[in-house]
Amino acid sequence: MIKTLSGFKKFILRGNAVDLAVGIMFGAALGAVMNSLVKDVLTPLISSIFKIPDFSDLVFTIGGSRISYGEFLNSLISFFVIAFSVYFFVVIPLNKFLDKVKKGEAPQDPTTKKCSECLSNIPLEAKRCSYCTQIVK
Repeated sequence: MIKTLSGFKKFILRGNAVDLAVGIMFGAALGAVMNSLVKDVLTPLISSIFKIPDFSDLVFTIGGSRISYGEFLNSLISFFVIAFSVYFFVVIPLNKFLDKVKKGEAPQDPTTKKCSECLSNIPLEAKRCSYCTQIVK
């Protein structure tokens, strides 16, 4: 039992599991904020333009079945607001940050060189080409 718990502890404390848990919690919190933004701010703003107080009341009936397309519109608006927010507030700043980090990195030293005879890549330490057996400098 103790061995099982120590294995579980190692699993939980690995970076990937913790990062995933934080990402899921952050996503859930951001989703709640975005849903509230859509439901409480954007939907009333858009509905004031179209003179409809709330999209969730938009329904139509076919053969006795009630189809609530207003709820679908709310979900669609929520999706686009979340996608927009993630792109402009997470993806773009992260890409700019990663570009700055990459610019600061020094280029790696080469590990291979070209054979002067057959132009194949061979290790720097090689004294003879493994492809054409030409002596290389």
